[in-house]
Amino acid sequence: MSAPCGRAADTPGAEPRRVTVVPGGPVLVEGPVELVLEDGTTHTSDRFVVAVCACRRSKRYPFCDTSHRRRVRSDDSPEPHDDSS
Repeated sequence: MSAPCGRAADTPGAEPRRVTVVPGGPVLVEGPVELVLEDGTTHTSDRFVVAVCACRRSKRYPFCDTSHRRRVRSDDSPEPHDDSS
């Protein structure tokens, strides 16, 4: 069950978790965390900060593997030119 907006969970003295959205990158969540995916599977991490994939390109989804850093070639980019001939 999630806590109402602006309030910590029902645990006395619990502090809210900090979540940082990195533009063009992952969502950073102060750990430990338990992630529940849309199919009901859960993934846990006890790391201090957990990088959650926001682009869905990660091979380690739901965790970020920095796949968002790879450049995606656009259709209008020029073809490589080979001057060796």
